[in-house]
Amino acid sequence: MASMSRKIQDSTNDKIFMIFVYAILCIVLVVVIYPLIYIVSSSISSPHAVTSGQVWLWPVDISFTGYLTLWYTPMIKTSYLNSFIYTSAGTAISVVLTIMIAYPLSRKTFYGRSAILVMVTFTMLFSGGLIPTYLVVRELGMIDTRWAVLIPNAIWVWQMIIAKSFFQSNIPEELLEASEIDGCSDFRFISSVVLPLSKPIIAVLVLMYAVGQWNAYFDALIYLKSDKLYPLQLILRSIIIQNNSGGIADVGLQVQRQQLTELLKYSLIVIATLPVLLIYPFVQRYFVQGMMVGSIKG
Repeated sequence: MASMSRKIQDSTNDKIFMIFVYAILCIVLVVVIYPLIYIVSSSISSPHAVTSGQVWLWPVDISFTGYLTLWYTPMIKTSYLNSFIYTSAGTAISVVLTIMIAYPLSRKTFYGRSAILVMVTFTMLFSGGLIPTYLVVRELGMIDTRWAVLIPNAIWVWQMIIAKSFFQSNIPEELLEASEIDGCSDFRFISSVVLPLSKPIIAVLVLMYAVGQWNAYFDALIYLKSDKLYPLQLILRSIIIQNNSGGIADVGLQVQRQQLTELLKYSLIVIATLPVLLIYPFVQRYFVQGMMVGSIKG
């Protein structure tokens, strides 16, 4: 019994390999963590310290000027609220539509599923282009409305394929047959059986769509004309562009403006990244489980 409880000793090669693995992981950790620390430190440093390059790790001359400026800027508050609306509504719409198309395609009894899957997958390789898409959105009357941000890219094909694979692997046909014998309707089966068993993939879809919608700005740039509808990322883009533009005659005023704009850029990045960092820990367990769909066959 003593020999059975004794731990297996690693060989020298195994120890060297593990040291090498930990060294690589430490390097990757530093590469990932350093930009985050730098951005946070720059956001709470003085404008002069940021533009002069004095900040490289820790804050210099701690100042909350950037955050105070953003707090008293009405456009920032409006764009932040718009981003929350686009993210919450867009994620809900996208998840519902993705499940509505992924689940039927996962059932072998669904007639014509192969043809539909080919047509859907075809859009991953080829698209109509920006101009035809803009014309379609315009003809639907969605220009300069919130729907222009929510509807055109509501379904991502790759997410649909992941959901379809999950339903095929985790919702067996026998379960559907048993529910039909008990007189369960299709909608009842989806709401009472499929959705409760699909929490991992739903969490994956929510996280993917939420992050994508939160960081999106191109559709808003193309379809929106009113600044009252702009998302936060579009405001961040305009701040970066203004920082790279000139045209100010007073050199002193230009320097002050560039310093403040550079500080606002870092402060806005922190504010824009914070919601994603807060939501990830709550869905991380389901996210890892859902991303393993299709990785093990047998």
